[in-house]
Amino acid sequence: MRQDYIYLLFTNTGTLLTKAIGMYTKAEYNHVSLALDLELNEIYSFGRKHLRNPFWGGFVKESTEEELFQKANCSIYAFAINSKQSEKLQETLTFFKSRKDVYHYNVLGLFGILFNKPIQRSNAYFCSQFVAYLLIEAGMVSFDKPPELITPQDIQQLPGLISIYQGKLQDAV
Repeated sequence: MRQDYIYLLFTNTGTLLTKAIGMYTKAEYNHVSLALDLELNEIYSFGRKHLRNPFWGGFVKESTEEELFQKANCSIYAFAINSKQSEKLQETLTFFKSRKDVYHYNVLGLFGILFNKPIQRSNAYFCSQFVAYLLIEAGMVSFDKPPELITPQDIQQLPGLISIYQGKLQDAV
């Protein structure tokens, strides 16, 4: 089987929401995205749909050119996948893309993490819940807890991640 890679992008954008989440997690990065290429041209996650409104979010194709990411600190990891996993990942992403306006940000799910109680909402995800779901659906990983309780730190601890870069995102691309 052919060996491919996906890339996991962990960021700290310094926004008010990121700072609030960081007060709880004490983690360096509180947002995770999945990139299909090392050039970071195709990056997907659940996050804000408009820069100035952190509460209007959903499925997004992110861009390193966005103001939000220009000064963000980041870590980028490569994750090896085979052709079958790549095909399943593409299929799942195509499904999300075709229904992007149906999905919303799972703000309530963040409270579920606080109380260790999974809150599953129809058509709603937060960033790490979404990335975990993609990885599980593609048969790449399994977790010992449901996607509704997965944090970026849980994903960053996955075995097999290869550190590619750490620093300012604008310097990585």
